[in-house]
Amino acid sequence: MNRPALGLTVLRVLLGVFFLCMGLNKLAWLADAGILARQLTEWSEGAGAFSRWYLQTVCLPGAQLFARIVPLAEMATGVALILGAYTRLAAVLALLMLLNFHVASGIIFRYAYLTNGYALPVLGGLLALALGGSNLPASLKK
Repeated sequence: MNRPALGLTVLRVLLGVFFLCMGLNKLAWLADAGILARQLTEWSEGAGAFSRWYLQTVCLPGAQLFARIVPLAEMATGVALILGAYTRLAAVLALLMLLNFHVASGIIFRYAYLTNGYALPVLGGLLALALGGSNLPASLKK
């Protein structure tokens, strides 16, 4: 038994469940992009300079599109990780999505980022899968 590969497989499946559930929690965005726009506006009001710029120039103008893409991308990433289909690619895409939220919310620039359960543990797990997630047991596409 290859214990490191087994450990990465468990991590892959659990992160997949996490992303699938995160996407399912955002299904309402598909019908009402205002939900995302309101969250982004709220973040913008208390954001630092860089996050405010990012929110106002990228996120808010694209809120209609992102409200459709994010839930679908999170669910697709979750399914890919659960099934082990293109694990490394799915992990990189999930990492980029997560970093976008962390920059937009401004949490990445605060000490609280280091103790946030959605931050370093998830980023670390995704990075581990991006680096070593190929040829894992119980994978559709090794």
